[in-house]
Formats: sequence, structure tokens, C-alpha cells
Amino acid sequence: MKIAVYGANGYTGRLVVAELARRGIDTVLAGRSLERLRKAAAEVDAHRAEARAAGVEDTTALARAFEGCDAVINCAGPFRGSGEAVVRAAIGAGCHYVDIAGEQLYLKRVHDTFASEAANAGVTVVPGVNDDGLPSDLIAHLAARRVEPVTDLVIALDLARSGATPSRGTLRSALANIDTFTGGGLTYRDGDWLPDAAARSTSVAFPGDPEPVPAARFPLPGVVTVPRHVRARHVEGVVRTELVAAFSTVTPEIVDGVPDGPSEENRRAGRWTIIADATGHDGRSARGVVSGPDTYGSTAVIAVESARRLVVDGAEPGVLAPAQAYDATGFLDFLTEHGATWTVEVVPAGG
Repeated sequence: MKIAVYGANGYTGRLVVAELARRGIDTVLAGRSLERLRKAAAEVDAHRAEARAAGVEDTTALARAFEGCDAVINCAGPFRGSGEAVVRAAIGAGCHYVDIAGEQLYLKRVHDTFASEAANAGVTVVPGVNDDGLPSDLIAHLAARRVEPVTDLVIALDLARSGATPSRGTLRSALANIDTFTGGGLTYRDGDWLPDAAARSTSVAFPGDPEPVPAARFPLPGVVTVPRHVRARHVEGVVRTELVAAFSTVTPEIVDGVPDGPSEENRRAGRWTIIADATGHDGRSARGVVSGPDTYGSTAVIAVESARRLVVDGAEPGVLAPAQAYDATGFLDFLTEHGATWTVEVVPAGG
């Protein structure tokens, strides 16, 4: 098995390369600069990895960079401007594709644009396999399955108490999508994704909080992916209001002033939590909760395992949501080996 990492010299890209090296998977480092790629390989002790230079402006060169690989992990954000070129090149090279994008509009565009192209090429594309996108999709699938058909599904992300600081790449992606991040993004309602729907959930009871906290709509990846495998009339994403306020302050000067990424100590001090609250037509409700440590380290583990499973286990060709490509229970159980926990509980109607 050989897996290419595009954007391998970036902060999360290096963590992905290190995870591949830890698992003994042959790796190709790809990106614009051969010098930076070789430096990245040395920094994470991936000395056996091959480096290949290619920019996103030349899809043909990109496809050549992926030749001989079984899958591509794209870590080069912001994805809104460059991600589609890497998807197209991976398909052209006959490689399965995953990425760590958390950009909602980009994820929807990949699903809308590349489904037929990927299916015809016999490859599987699963965008958004980061610490938020994949766990939220899987836990929402399992919660909704307990009470389907679903009237309302609310996905909520809690990072406010994580203690971890964002990487420069995360802030660049936020800045490139600032209108979406501060405007709430898409809401799914009655078969369509709407950009300006009013929030139905203005507070959320996160685990460990003594009472519900104020919440606001936020462009979480699950809003784009979950309706593709869950029968639901309404799906929205929310976070604590202070997280929306924090994103609204991001400027180019702030992005340029932050370190490349948090220290390992800082990363390991943080924890992410995702809840999925599903309400069925009959009034029953189910809550799924998944939580884990180290947002960036978890993303590297998730991305590598996502690509590995596509190569080893296979999945239907085309563009898929995580729960369409992987066994939800099996993947979440795998994450418990890396410090995650997850539960799904049902509350009877009137309970």
C-alpha cells in the first residue's frame, strides 16, 4: 500500500506523514516545494518517504505525482481555492481520495461535482475526514438510526473549553470562508440546503455543563454529509456563541502572527466533543456523543485510517459521506483506541 499526502509540509500534513510512518505505510510527500517536502520528511523521521513536487495549477502534473499510489490524503487548505484540483488529479490517477477539509461549501461542491467522475473511474472520494467531519457524520448516523424517520437533527461541536490553540492553516481556512463561518452556513430543510435559514436551536446542553449554554448556527460538515444517508426533514449545526464570536475577529494580521501550529503539550491538553440530537416523528429522541483528545492529532489518525480502509476494505465508487464509506460503529470503536469515547442513548416519547 502506498498513500500520497498533498500539502505534506504543512502543520497537519506533517502529523499525517508521521502517522503513516508510525504505521509502516509507504508514503509519497507531495506539494509545491521539493525542498520543503524533504525538510518535512526529516522533521517527522519519515526518511524512506518519497517527495514529489507539483502545484495545483497543473492537474496533469498533480496526477503524475500521485502515480503508483493507492490513495491521496489532501491536507492543503484553504480547500475552497485549491481542493478541487487535487480531487480531480487523484481521480485522474485512479487513486482513492480523502481530505481534512472543514469548509462546508467546499464539501458540498465536491459532492455535487465529482460523483459521476469518481464513479466512472472506479475510485472513492470521501472529503472532510477530520476530527469534526467524520465523527459527527458517524455519530449522527447512529443516533438517527435509532429513531428514524427524523424530524429534527442538531449537530453541535464544543471546542470552547479545549484549551488548544488553532494552527495558522486553520485560521487561513476560516479567513477564506469568513462569511460562511460568521453567517452560520447552510441548513438542510425538506430536501434542500438553505444559506439563510433561521436557527431552531439557540441553546445546547453539552455534557458536563450544569445547564444549556447559548448556541448559534455554524457551518459544520455534518450538515452537508448527514442528509445523504439519514432521512431527516431538518439538519443544522451549532456551536457555543463565543466560538462564532472568536472567528469573527480573524484578520490577515492575526493569521500571519500565530505560530505554524500548537505545541504537542498544548494539543494534548485539549478535547473536542460532538453531540447529535435526533428527534423522531413519533416524539422519541436519541443523543449521540463522541469526544476525543488533541484535535490535530486526532485528525491525522482519522485521515490515515480513512484512506487505509478505502484501500484495504473498499467502498462504493463515487463521492461518499463517511457513514456511507465506513462502518460507523467499527470506526468509532477504532477511535476509542486513541482516547475517544462515544455513546448513543434513546429517550422515549414524553420521557
